[in-house]
Amino acid sequence: MKKNVVLIIRDGWGINANREYNAVINANTSNMDSFFKKYPHTILEAAGLSVGLPPGYQGSSEVGHLNIGAGRIVQQEITRMNEALKDGSFFANPHFQRVINNCKPNNAALHLMGLVQDAGVHAHQDHLFAIMKYAKEKNVKKLCIHFFSDGRDTAPRSALEFLRVLNEKLEEYKIGEIATLMGRYYAMDRGKNWHLTTKAYNALTKAEGIKVSSAEEAVKRAYLEDKTPDGGQMTDE
Repeated sequence: MKKNVVLIIRDGWGINANREYNAVINANTSNMDSFFKKYPHTILEAAGLSVGLPPGYQGSSEVGHLNIGAGRIVQQEITRMNEALKDGSFFANPHFQRVINNCKPNNAALHLMGLVQDAGVHAHQDHLFAIMKYAKEKNVKKLCIHFFSDGRDTAPRSALEFLRVLNEKLEEYKIGEIATLMGRYYAMDRGKNWHLTTKAYNALTKAEGIKVSSAEEAVKRAYLEDKTPDGGQMTDE
């Protein structure tokens, strides 16, 4: 006799005894309460080592879905990157080596672009810093950083702090400069909003955009003068 099985994933539904700011425990969840009383159940860890992330890192929808679908712990990109940078295998990648080796004889710039944040979702600033350090050791003369601010997986207005840390690394390694700055709303759109992608592309490849004296000035001006597309207070995203 065949029986149907339904897998329902409810993003954001967590188990936490703390009632403060906890919509789940403060809501009337009669159906869930009934399920827990009538049927066998267990609680899954959705963060850190249990889902292939470093200790203390929060999970995400992508991470949770991947682990549930695989039925095992799947090492996430951040964990794999951490290990590859630690053991040096990342720098031995032939594609990466080809890029590095192209810079010096051709007086070419090394361009690095991506999210600059410490949440570990899609990116981590420590990976950028490791590549910057390696480029310095290999005598790369020109390094252009294209800074994508987050504001979604990080605090809405935290870009200035990440810029401060990046500038410290630029000073420490004596290499590189911030060439462009944009929010992930433009740089990482996945909704096929091609007008957003076009703006990001033109900024990266044609230097089209608002010219400012520093990245900090760009962020501060945006906070003060700009609005989000729905008219809200401007955030890093």
